[in-house]
Amino acid sequence: MSIRKEILERVGAKEGDVIRIKKKGKTYEGILMPHHEFSDENIVTIKLKNGYNIGVEVNRDTEIEILEKGEEKERLKASVPFDPEKKTISILGTGGTIACYVDYRTGAVHPAYSADDLAFSAPEIFDVCNVRARIVYQLLSENMEVDHWRRLAREIAKEFNGNAVSGVVVPHGTDTMSYTAAALSFMLKNLTGPVVLVGAQRSSDRPSSDAYQNLLDAALVASKTDIGEVVVLMHGESSDSYTVIHRGTKVRKMHTSRRDAFKSINVPPLGIVSNGEIKLLQGYRKREEGEVLVDDKMEKDVSIMYFYPGMEPDDIPRKKGIVLMGTGLGHVSSRLIPRLKELIDDGTTIVMTSQCIYGRVNMNVYSTGRDLLKIGVIPCEDMLPEVAYVKLMWVLAHATDMEEIKRLMLTNLAGEISERSYFA
Repeated sequence: MSIRKEILERVGAKEGDVIRIKKKGKTYEGILMPHHEFSDENIVTIKLKNGYNIGVEVNRDTEIEILEKGEEKERLKASVPFDPEKKTISILGTGGTIACYVDYRTGAVHPAYSADDLAFSAPEIFDVCNVRARIVYQLLSENMEVDHWRRLAREIAKEFNGNAVSGVVVPHGTDTMSYTAAALSFMLKNLTGPVVLVGAQRSSDRPSSDAYQNLLDAALVASKTDIGEVVVLMHGESSDSYTVIHRGTKVRKMHTSRRDAFKSINVPPLGIVSNGEIKLLQGYRKREEGEVLVDDKMEKDVSIMYFYPGMEPDDIPRKKGIVLMGTGLGHVSSRLIPRLKELIDDGTTIVMTSQCIYGRVNMNVYSTGRDLLKIGVIPCEDMLPEVAYVKLMWVLAHATDMEEIKRLMLTNLAGEISERSYFA
């Protein structure tokens, strides 16, 4: 038994009780929260009076006393409504904290493992559509890998093909959501409805959480639009006035913590959702008829290399594919060119993106760029580096001839290349 459990059981403290923790001369008071699976075993989490949670690591010298017992209250269970006149969407959880039931009496946060739980998270969803909900896996988004993308693509196709849903919503951790969105954009073909990745910058137990609105608006987009591609939906500004629909291959998280961290890069967003109204702003792929197809072959031996002054030739690894994040229009030090040529001659595919994020690569302007083109480095137009990374994995799994690889990298397969770079 952990020290945390031992102390709490000894004093009889249960979730929902108001407790005082004394440790090393410091005192903390708040409502005892459930222990989170990602927390250390001896962390006691309490909700302070200001509404925020803190974790206190306890040891055998830590004193805990109960100030007030929480009211015993059985968690309500609601039957999930089904209206044959409404469309049905699927919600496939991947481990994000967005879809949670929050008990505002205790502040306890319960992961939504089913549509029953989801009703407690955002019951207004059921005014919009019917819901199928299940967990695909539970991961911190930084632990996502290629095989997770593959499985998720297959599960999404299963929902469209087997259950005839109107759209699929994927709650996802925000840190690598753009990678997953790009991967799904290349893997899923002939989409018969929107795939909406949605996250929350602030967890459901915080007063400033964006989880509720993001999830509700994602359900609106999944059930009420004729979009036939992968999109990301997140807050459009720091307040709650609207959310933004971003193309899955043109979106990036641009801030560590702001609720409006996600921006469409080099293109306008696909649309906005405000007060339950969806406004589509530019062209998009419309839903198709027939069966959703999955093409999830990926070459894993691909890396992203961020060029920096003083980079040594030996710093560039031998891989099947390398995405270079060069400076400006797509440059690296000329002293690296012999190493790059050696790798290309040995069969490595090297593509160029820019560290600038906004704008597009143009390697014809300066001599270094022209030298890189001459040895076979492929320019990636205005692709984001992470999108070029995912695309290169997909392309290398589908082509071996260098000319065909180049053709595919320069072909706009999933909206990753725009004809004209837009900056707002």
